[in-house]
Amino acid sequence: MYLVSSPVEEENNLVMKVAVIGAGVSGLTAIKCCIDEGLEPICFERTDDIGGLWRYSDKVTEGQACVMKSTITNTSKEMMCFSDFPMPAEYPMYMHNSYVQKYLHLYAEKFSLREYIQFETEILRVMKKDDFEQTGQWVIQLKDKKTDKVKENIFDAVLVCTGRNSEKYVPNFPGLSNFKGEVVHSHDYRKPTGYEGKRVLVIGIGNTGSEIAVELSAIASQVFLSTGRGTWVFSRITDYGMPIDMTSLKRIMMKLKKILPQSLIENLVEKKANARFDHTTYCLRPKHRVFAHSPTINDEIPNRLALGTLRVKTGVRTFTENGLIFDDNTVEENIDVVVLATGYTFKFPFLDKSVTEVRENHVDELYKYIFPPKLEKSTLGIIGCAHVFGPSMPVLEMQCRLSTLVFQGKVNLPCCHDMMLDIKSKQEVLKEKYVKLHKHTVTVEYIEYMDELATLNGCRPDFGSLFWSDPKLALNCYFGPCTPYQYRLHGPGKWDGARKAILTQWERTLGPLKTRPLGFIEQPSQKNILLFSFVFVVTICYLLQALFF
Repeated sequence: MYLVSSPVEEENNLVMKVAVIGAGVSGLTAIKCCIDEGLEPICFERTDDIGGLWRYSDKVTEGQACVMKSTITNTSKEMMCFSDFPMPAEYPMYMHNSYVQKYLHLYAEKFSLREYIQFETEILRVMKKDDFEQTGQWVIQLKDKKTDKVKENIFDAVLVCTGRNSEKYVPNFPGLSNFKGEVVHSHDYRKPTGYEGKRVLVIGIGNTGSEIAVELSAIASQVFLSTGRGTWVFSRITDYGMPIDMTSLKRIMMKLKKILPQSLIENLVEKKANARFDHTTYCLRPKHRVFAHSPTINDEIPNRLALGTLRVKTGVRTFTENGLIFDDNTVEENIDVVVLATGYTFKFPFLDKSVTEVRENHVDELYKYIFPPKLEKSTLGIIGCAHVFGPSMPVLEMQCRLSTLVFQGKVNLPCCHDMMLDIKSKQEVLKEKYVKLHKHTVTVEYIEYMDELATLNGCRPDFGSLFWSDPKLALNCYFGPCTPYQYRLHGPGKWDGARKAILTQWERTLGPLKTRPLGFIEQPSQKNILLFSFVFVVTICYLLQALFF
């Protein structure tokens, strides 16, 4: 058993040099977090621009993830923004991918991040320096893609920000090699051009697979959507036209989930999902309960199923030369294209296996899903490995905020033994809570995980004092959506604009909808909705207390 420490360079007042690998969402916020903490970041990006996944390109590049031409965010803009940089008020509630890319450019411009990025630079190897046990330093071998020149640099710390959506995961389907039609992974799918009039099978009913199936069902002669497990489907918009994440990702909801019986909450949520369309009638109802697997966020699936242009099938048993046999023994012939929306696998080819290793399609042993626990010095953080039930961008930012504090020794991690115990306990909880899938080995709940990291960071909201000092803000934070700004109210990284951002978040959310004056017609007030929610929840709590306590 030993303590994991970080190199604190107070003796010689040297600024720590931090290598940031990748200039996507996590890479950009990593640069900013380093700057905020007085570190010297140098970011290496193998392409010629920022954005990563959100930078659309018609060109398909192996190992480079990219959204589809039509991709719309599944999280609303107020939930997915960085905690000290709200989305522009004029941006729509849910954004086309081009808006996200514009936002990232605004972020980079606002905080002067580009000057820290070396474009068209590929990382070949990340190795411990010979005296790593004393210095915690890393040797990084990199290649200039313009000149093919290879060199090595030494860094005090490393943030791996390459994401988890670049390496295709392809299950071993029986007979797939004999199939004579076209096989495309969702990684390589960009737009529906060329699929007109074809019979298409999409395997996988996650967000990507369902979006591809819906899009192609408008032009193909027939689209089949294969799912062995089924899924719960929710729309982006819920009651009164409100964004579903802003109405569900609330601290009061998290509290009620802990107080009320799990089965009761599951029944209520499943009833809500079936009120939109009955999942049994539409052959989508899964065997698992609603919280045991990621739901699918899609607005069009029931409409396409009702039109018959999209049909749900069971899992694939085997492929034939021109079709396939499903698990229920039904057969579909003359399939022209198969789209594998089967997800991605972790891969860090430049990292030595002694640092961390990918096993059974998940990253082996990371404390808080960030830090390899067996390193003698905690000077490396892997950002973006967690699969988040909720918005991912604020989580990536929080991971970077924590990493920079750890690098400097401002936050001390537990000893290796205690970190391993924490990792093992989380793995046991995940096994009990979720269905067995590779991504559920790293699944986290948004508010719980953000609070967990924020506790280490020292920036978790202090509601005990907030209710006394600023009750209006406290009520908005506790009964309103848990937007990222809450983690800038206190502690390291405190932002003076956080309070205003929280109190005006609904104005920015609903403002873009107000494009036609309605005269005397009164609009629903978020204040009234908030007040009603507060009164309703307090009433329920009193009833529960009377009944059970």
